[in-house]
Amino acid sequence: MPDMSASVSLAMTHLVPLAKEVDENKVTPGVLGFIVFAAMALAVWGLMKSMNRHMGKVEFKEKGDPDAESGKTSAGPKARQS
Repeated sequence: MPDMSASVSLAMTHLVPLAKEVDENKVTPGVLGFIVFAAMALAVWGLMKSMNRHMGKVEFKEKGDPDAESGKTSAGPKARQS
């Protein structure tokens, strides 16, 4: 496996001038953090909208049992056979 330390040190020498401009005591998420947060917010909004649409299709009223309405008792299959 090639030695990665040379590429890492080269990358660090290019980033050092950028690091001098940033306050060492202040770390912010930056633009990438905002983009990720906005994408997650849009995904949650879309999922909630879809959930509302699907929950609107659900019928919560329980339908009556046809055997109970006709006066029959709902005994087990063995009781009916005898």
